[in-house]
Amino acid sequence: MKKIAILIILGFVSLYALETSDKLFECTEIFKARKSELLIELERIDEQKQSLSALKTATEELLKKREAKISEREENVAKQLSEISAKEASIKGMVEKNEQLLKELKEVKMGKMAETFAKMKAANAASVLSEMDVKDAVDILSSLKPKTTGAILSKMEAKKASELTILLAK
Repeated sequence: MKKIAILIILGFVSLYALETSDKLFECTEIFKARKSELLIELERIDEQKQSLSALKTATEELLKKREAKISEREENVAKQLSEISAKEASIKGMVEKNEQLLKELKEVKMGKMAETFAKMKAANAASVLSEMDVKDAVDILSSLKPKTTGAILSKMEAKKASELTILLAK
């Protein structure tokens, strides 16, 4: 009976071992299948990583090219701005020079005009100045000696003489 009991126990143990062995075999198969799925997923992730890396490299190169273009354009703008500033300074110099020449020419012209009016009789000068533009008449009178200016104003119509006198005082 002991032998039978041992045989029965050994039978149960071997059945249990057989079941455990089958379960282990099933687990191994599941692990192999899962390992295969994980390897495929890992390959897909690796491909995406490589694609992302290539995209990043291409984007960085494009960014560098655009930055180079922007820098080049900024340099061109700065160069043009300096050229424009130089031309502007040159033009300002020319304008100042022309204004100075114009002023000198006007002074010479006024000097000759004043000289002409100083040589004229007061009555004749008064009638000519009465017909002129007020500003021009004031310019001419202001360039004459006070004595000559007084003589001319005394020969003018009183209203015109007072108008010119007020403008001369300013």
